[in-house]
Amino acid sequence: MLTYDFRGADVPMYRFIYERVRDDIVSGRLSTGERLPSKRALAKNLGVSTITVESAYDQLISEGYVFAIEKRGYFVAQIPERVSVAHSSIPRALGKVVLPEQNPPCAFDFSSGIMDSRNFPFSVWAKLMRGVLSGRGQDLLRMPVCSGAIELRRAIAGHLSSFRGMEVDPDQIIVGAGTEYLYGLLIKLLGRDKIYCVENPGYRKIKQIYEANGIQCRDVDIGADGISAQSLRECGGQIAHISPNHHFPTGITMPIGRRYEILEWAFEDEERFIIEDDYDSEFRLNGKPVPPLQSIDSRGKVIYMNTFSKSLASTIRISYMVLPVQLANEFYRTLSFYSCTVPTFEQYTLAEFISRGFFEKHINRMRLQYGRKRRRIIESVRSIFGEDECAIIKNDSGLHFLLEFRTALSDSEVESLLLSRGIRIRAVSDYRLSGKSEREHLFILAYSNIDMKSLDDALMTVRNALFGG
Repeated sequence: MLTYDFRGADVPMYRFIYERVRDDIVSGRLSTGERLPSKRALAKNLGVSTITVESAYDQLISEGYVFAIEKRGYFVAQIPERVSVAHSSIPRALGKVVLPEQNPPCAFDFSSGIMDSRNFPFSVWAKLMRGVLSGRGQDLLRMPVCSGAIELRRAIAGHLSSFRGMEVDPDQIIVGAGTEYLYGLLIKLLGRDKIYCVENPGYRKIKQIYEANGIQCRDVDIGADGISAQSLRECGGQIAHISPNHHFPTGITMPIGRRYEILEWAFEDEERFIIEDDYDSEFRLNGKPVPPLQSIDSRGKVIYMNTFSKSLASTIRISYMVLPVQLANEFYRTLSFYSCTVPTFEQYTLAEFISRGFFEKHINRMRLQYGRKRRRIIESVRSIFGEDECAIIKNDSGLHFLLEFRTALSDSEVESLLLSRGIRIRAVSDYRLSGKSEREHLFILAYSNIDMKSLDDALMTVRNALFGG
């Protein structure tokens, strides 16, 4: 007769009995074909109700540990492979999960590109979301097409037309939850046999995503005007991933002549395409935004990509790409079985936010705010550092600029020294994908999330650490 000690049981009684019998079967203490006690007999022996035992037996039957023969009883089923298990309802971990290292906390972070959450238009967004939830109930329960809700794609197309000078069909736009997802679709669309050229220095995560998907990448050094057509020819790749409007981390804006040269490179071979990463084009602080490469592409060679995580909030995981017509047709023909990864109610909310003019107002307000913030930071740098200690390398777009520290320390020594004083800052050389950096001592000052109240104290800490005082 089966006998179990119920002391310390922290699960329902039927569950406890089920787990004990299951463990006895898996461990071999109960052999294949062995008859189990009847429900009534086991209930009497354990001091529980017949219903409790019946529930335990039903669970064992549903999982294949036990089978029942009418008028004969319950029997142990054959288990292909028996292993020893602990008498516990919670399996023991077979090792320790090792998480990636996180940046240690610091008092002041000049490296963070996270948007300031205080700038997010919470009240407007909440109002629009409530309207979507109350007014589009049935629509929210329908699956959108693979490319995303047509309302959002139309809104994006309108925004691109008025703000970026791009005339695109909404059906060329593919919406996804983050650019990483869209890169995965592009790889499937373009093929894994292509060689991808990436900018060096550049955003390391882009190369990591490609290589994690089995793509062969080649690092292409950039010059004063960005990546060149000649370097792409020498690279031997078919796909060029570039950021002509505001290169990270150098801040370079590619001049128009170089853009036509890059397009000419793509026109030379039908297998060649350009992925234009336009991730923070909205924040050109002086003059009008520079037209994207896609707007001067006459042969459908540019794949345009952008995201709302930079212009709205880092946690708004809504990105999109604009495919040339021939690639859009190929996408719908071969990849339309994919589901859009952005929740429908978020798509409708963002569509309302854009189409009703709130997005444009938000961008204009943020450009003014970031412009004031940038000028204030530059004034502080100039007042705290001497000309022989630090030079400011400005650019007209993006939410960072470069500082050149005139020190004998290496870039890594500067970073370690400042981190020991509670200041985190990253060097341009950290974004070098391969080869040695030709120019050291260039550091990135990202200011979108900087606490302006502590700015002067932080800059003074940097100066004192590097130059004494």
